[in-house]
Amino acid sequence: MQGKSISFWSKAGFNEFDPLEKMGWRVKKAPARSTTILLIFILFLGVYMYSNYRIDSNLLTSSTSGNNLLVQTQKTTKIAEIPLNCSAGKLTRTCPTNYPENVSTSSSSTECPNYFRWIHEDLRPWKNTGITLDMIERAKRTANFRLIILDGKAYMEMYKKSFHSRDMNTVWGILQLLRRYPGKLLDLDLMFDCLDWPAIKSSDYQGPNATTAPPLFCYSGNAETLDIVFPDWSFWGWPEINIKPWNILSKEIKEGNKNTKWMDRTRYAYWKGNPSVAPNRREFIKCNVSEKHDWNARLYAQDWRAETRKGYQNSNLATQCTHRYKIYIEGQAWSVSEKYILACDSPTLLIKPIYYDFFTRGLVPMQHYWPIKEKDSCKSIKFAVDWGNDHPEEVQAIGSAASKFMHEGLKMDNVYDYMFHLLNQYAKLLRYKPTIPPKAVNVCSETLACQADGTAKTFMMESMVKSPSDSSPCTLPLPFDSPDLQDLLRKNEESIKEMEMLESRFWENQPKQI
Repeated sequence: MQGKSISFWSKAGFNEFDPLEKMGWRVKKAPARSTTILLIFILFLGVYMYSNYRIDSNLLTSSTSGNNLLVQTQKTTKIAEIPLNCSAGKLTRTCPTNYPENVSTSSSSTECPNYFRWIHEDLRPWKNTGITLDMIERAKRTANFRLIILDGKAYMEMYKKSFHSRDMNTVWGILQLLRRYPGKLLDLDLMFDCLDWPAIKSSDYQGPNATTAPPLFCYSGNAETLDIVFPDWSFWGWPEINIKPWNILSKEIKEGNKNTKWMDRTRYAYWKGNPSVAPNRREFIKCNVSEKHDWNARLYAQDWRAETRKGYQNSNLATQCTHRYKIYIEGQAWSVSEKYILACDSPTLLIKPIYYDFFTRGLVPMQHYWPIKEKDSCKSIKFAVDWGNDHPEEVQAIGSAASKFMHEGLKMDNVYDYMFHLLNQYAKLLRYKPTIPPKAVNVCSETLACQADGTAKTFMMESMVKSPSDSSPCTLPLPFDSPDLQDLLRKNEESIKEMEMLESRFWENQPKQI
């Protein structure tokens, strides 16, 4: 039926049955006395066909040019998948020329999660000055790579290799964003630093003669730095230690949460990680159970080299939601482990952090986590576990709220939308037209995935965006005004102090030998 016009009011009159005959139907001429019955039948059939085969005139059929991605079906509109074409790219490391340039999408009525408001804060240092080419080039000092997006195509210039595959996984994530929203990302030029800690100190850009800070993208920030915080590489997997992409692992953790009800979980706080990476972790590991003390903590050292040899038999994050409480502590700086811990449906005992990533500023103390003192953390952990075991409903609510935040607020749809809004808001600040540096190369999903193998290839395939989104990104919320932001920070601080006072009173009433 597709492509044939349907009209039930023929110039030749109803008895000629032009509409049905034109559509290929063989219709036996009815005697005049049956005209009324046939008219009713034709009208009924027309309404039925119209409702089931209506074709929106705005939709585009699939095209070999790659520019038009919407295809017509009988009842629904489906966006065609973008195939991964490795036939040529594997040999020549070239990108296909028929990538979609644009896709019609429905407007989004969904507002982004509240933590998206921090996008405006991270870009505030350049709100009045804009971003110049000189600023970009000054950010090269610590950057691992430079990324340029022009007319929907990505170009990368490598400066120095990152630890493991952080750089390639980060670029892979941005390439998936381009597949998700083709033609919707503005031209941009950015520098990216793949270390755990931020590099741009705000104190270096203060005073009457100070220059404007160079914009540098990074995975974390703190109160004393100006780095632009971006989702970390592990959202698309960490092949070197067999951590799956977030779209896969988050579902497995959610299913793992169902295996043991909270009341049936071990009544202690659990942590597993590498204690040797930082002094604070080496001190923290002393909170483990011993002959002299039981601080309600069960802490396990993770030997990644041994795990690699054993095939990661004991490092499946989806099976580690077996204790009533989970502990998060920073390493050298921020740690990717935070999202896996918060997703576990057990209240997270969060040792006071210095650093934040792109979503953690949306967490509220005593709503999404239990704050633990940085100093004297052993006593703080013991109090939290004892209090929680005596007040199970209250602490279960904290664990459930954090788990919901991670599985809904941090689903990959929102991760991509955060990236989209951050990059587009950043691009609007550029005061020059980006160009392709002489040493930059065109990168796309083919140039990365077609060359990969093993676990890296598997994770890329599992995290690859198969087709453009059929709807626009969520709506970016307005920036904080100063009173709102100060009020938010004040309330968070007051909540932490209130818990610390409750803990202090608890220990004041304990025997001195404890």
